[in-house]
Amino acid sequence: MQKKFCESETKSNLMRAFAGECQSRQRYYQAALIAQQQNYVGLERMFRFTADQEERHAKQFFELLKDCSGETIEIAGSFPASVYAELGDLLKASAEEEYHEFSVVYPDFAGAAREEGFTDIAAKFDMIAKIEDSHHKRFDYYSKLWEQGMLQRSESTEEVWLCLNCGHIHAGSEPPRDCPVCGAKQGYFVRRAEAPFTAENMYS
Repeated sequence: MQKKFCESETKSNLMRAFAGECQSRQRYYQAALIAQQQNYVGLERMFRFTADQEERHAKQFFELLKDCSGETIEIAGSFPASVYAELGDLLKASAEEEYHEFSVVYPDFAGAAREEGFTDIAAKFDMIAKIEDSHHKRFDYYSKLWEQGMLQRSESTEEVWLCLNCGHIHAGSEPPRDCPVCGAKQGYFVRRAEAPFTAENMYS
């Protein structure tokens, strides 16, 4: 039998999830500002892209609390204080945080929701956990590139780079220091495979 929602652990878990997603969003926006200040525009946009998705997750969790509108929900939780000035540290911490969310937090919340009879909410936790897995892989990918000194270098002389400012395409082991078209700094360049809407087979 389904438990009364406003007396459930699922209600509290939704508020925990809402709070966690809001904090993730803000942490990634803070990281984006640091990337911007250091002229790593590709990383800045990646952090903002991820932050926007976290905001949408928060919205989903918050809307599921509508049956308890007007109630003050007390929760206990722990959240990471990833206050770093180095982008490498921010990338690594973000990957670890996302790993914990998709592998521990949301599976636990989904399991509790199922036990209490809230199968739709459990499914929402499961789906968002999969998205957090993609976030983990994204941050881990860039963290490893950063650690290896390969964020804007490649072992291939045929690597294709894209300027996020003007769209200039450059082939080589690293992008130019300054874009020959618009003058944007090297931090505007990303591998073309990483850029949105630019897959080679998109237009065929």
